[in-house]
Amino acid sequence: MSNTPHQLAEEFPEHVGTIRHLREVDGHFHRITDAYDAVNRAIHRAETDIEPADDFRMADMRKERMRLKDEIYGTLTRFEAADELP
Repeated sequence: MSNTPHQLAEEFPEHVGTIRHLREVDGHFHRITDAYDAVNRAIHRAETDIEPADDFRMADMRKERMRLKDEIYGTLTRFEAADELP
């Protein structure tokens, strides 16, 4: 299979170290990044016709990916803001 677009490391290249760290120490963060990866792979499989999906299913999957991405970004920025406090 070709490279799957929208990987977290590509979406947030400046946060790769933080993503790695939070996946090790924060169970919730680990779960939401796993969920993001799963829905991202499902979208990629549908877009490449490996596992076709109708337009409604595609829209739902894309909305879920965006929701997870927003939650991941929020966690990353809160963690880094807290890390900068004295």
